[in-house]
Amino acid sequence: MSSGAVPRIRALQRHLGSREGRGMEPVTGSLTTHVLDTASGLPARGLCLRLSRLEDHSQRWTELRKSCTDADGRCPGLLPPGQMRAGTYKLSFDTQGYWEKRGQASFYPYVEVVFIVTEETHKFHVPLLLSPWSYTTYRGS
Repeated sequence: MSSGAVPRIRALQRHLGSREGRGMEPVTGSLTTHVLDTASGLPARGLCLRLSRLEDHSQRWTELRKSCTDADGRCPGLLPPGQMRAGTYKLSFDTQGYWEKRGQASFYPYVEVVFIVTEETHKFHVPLLLSPWSYTTYRGS
């Protein structure tokens, strides 16, 4: 194989998601979110949220962090690398406060997204698509 082919193959592997040559060996995981206001078609700037983890022994939620979305509707470092551990997590979004600031009533006063982390080394991204009358979420990348 020519010396010029190796960099091109590695670039293609990265693009296609191949684990080989991509640096996918275990790394510390992280958690991010991104909220889009589907009523306006813009990022949901200034939406406040809380991150909590369910404690196994007590079955109670422990608040880990409070934050608000930035100008792009993102909270990039909810759980920075190295703080992720296996368990059940909850993102609580203050949708009522967000809509009230915009002079809009909301059917949902808050949205809670509960999810399970089994692989501490993976990156978790939890997007929220939001309007005053509906919401949807999914596991992003």
